[in-house]
Amino acid sequence: MIRAALFVTLSLAATGASAAEALKTAPVEMRDMDLSYTAEAVVEAVRQSTVSAQIAGRIVDLRFDVGDYVKKGQVIARIDERAATQAEAASVAQVREAQAALANARAQYERSKQLLAQKFISQAALDKAQADYRAAQARVTALLAGAGAAATERSFATIVAPYSGVVSARYVELGEMATPGKPLLTGFDPSSLRVVATVPQAQVAAIQAGARARVELPSSGKWIDVKNILVVPSADPRTHTTRIRLELPEDVRGVYPGVYARAHFVTGSALRLLVPRAAVVHRSEVTGVYVVDDKGAARLRQVRLGEAANENYIEVLAGLKPGERVALDPVRAGMADEAGARH
Repeated sequence: MIRAALFVTLSLAATGASAAEALKTAPVEMRDMDLSYTAEAVVEAVRQSTVSAQIAGRIVDLRFDVGDYVKKGQVIARIDERAATQAEAASVAQVREAQAALANARAQYERSKQLLAQKFISQAALDKAQADYRAAQARVTALLAGAGAAATERSFATIVAPYSGVVSARYVELGEMATPGKPLLTGFDPSSLRVVATVPQAQVAAIQAGARARVELPSSGKWIDVKNILVVPSADPRTHTTRIRLELPEDVRGVYPGVYARAHFVTGSALRLLVPRAAVVHRSEVTGVYVVDDKGAARLRQVRLGEAANENYIEVLAGLKPGERVALDPVRAGMADEAGARH
């Protein structure tokens, strides 16, 4: 029993020593930190549109669903075009009839001119032939326009994507009736996204002077440098706030309209005590870091944190001093601490 207990104690001590030796640490340092004003924001698409039906008919083909990527010009859906096809055929037949009548009116007008020269008919008869000819011309023009409208209406039966994008909503099912104006699909272009933040008017001047901002996406932990900042030249008279648009790069992935974000507008810089975000551990209501001493022992110490400097560092308000080293793997540091305490 004594030998077994001694063996377990020595094993725990060895585990704690090896865990402490394997710990990766980083120093707590004073660094220049961007002073920023943080505002809540939301992601929205620059190009987002809802495709609607322009003719009535049954939906006979529906090729895409929510989440599908659609290229510009691809067929999204088809509406039964039999009625539109028959209307177009009727218009074409009327045009041919009018063209035949036009040819007859033209020939009659030419004959009337010859008869007038031979004084077989009066000037009034020639004027009537000329009027009939012009009326036939006008009828052909009108029917050609009607045939073009019928062909255009038939083309509305095939609905194509106006630009490349992702389908975000579908409002119909295969076989349903479509009516003019009825929404079919909604899509957005993932390569043109922006973040819209609402800030107090008192902060607008400092934001414009700084002219730099970063966007934080808490759901994914991403920090994104914005391409452009646009202050909307209007304010809400009730809340006295102004909307600011932050254009995101085209290569951003995994971001969709409606995602919650934080906009960090740079307004200056100052020296701040920073600690790596990877070293921070949360236990219940306690926020702390594992401080590693000169002997390699890790001990949990409670700290009070400030603002996030970026995706890698966060400000420390209390609990640490410059030069102290913290463990970058809190889980392994906790195991080493517990092993050392048992020993």
